[in-house]
Amino acid sequence: MVATLGGGLIAIAGTVLADRLRTRQEHRRGLQARRREVYTEFITAAGAAHTELRRLAQDGAGVTDLEEASRAALTDARVYEVRERLFLDASARIAGTGQTMFERLRALRKAVAAGASISTPAFHDIYHPYLDAVWAYREAVRDELEGHALAPTDFGWSAWDGRERCPHCRERGELSQNHDRG
Repeated sequence: MVATLGGGLIAIAGTVLADRLRTRQEHRRGLQARRREVYTEFITAAGAAHTELRRLAQDGAGVTDLEEASRAALTDARVYEVRERLFLDASARIAGTGQTMFERLRALRKAVAAGASISTPAFHDIYHPYLDAVWAYREAVRDELEGHALAPTDFGWSAWDGRERCPHCRERGELSQNHDRG
């Protein structure tokens, strides 16, 4: 009788332990899927806002209120909304790199709102740090989700910020400065 009772307890404990492990694994997979979704949604929203800001910087002379149009670029792209979801689901590292990217996007928005044209130093002084932050975010996301990050050299570049490929910055002679993050 004792052996039967002991065997039953061992079987129940094994079932409970297996169920707990399966639940934890499902929770981890669900969190990973939610993170992948919000990480992608955030970079996509920022990309849509970035595209509209570049358009405003290129064609902004025809816009009557650059301040309003530049604000709408971020709002219409849902950057603020997705950023809040990012803060809820992201790891601390991704939330931090996402916030840096967001701050640099807002700085780009302010430069465009102030009338910085796509070919002016005022635009490029803000634009390239934004590109650097975008790539830092991508690098961190890939490292977290895939276990291996990209490096600028994977693309034949020396830095993420794009200055070496920028005709406006080459004209200004900025390639002599080292903007490599590593």
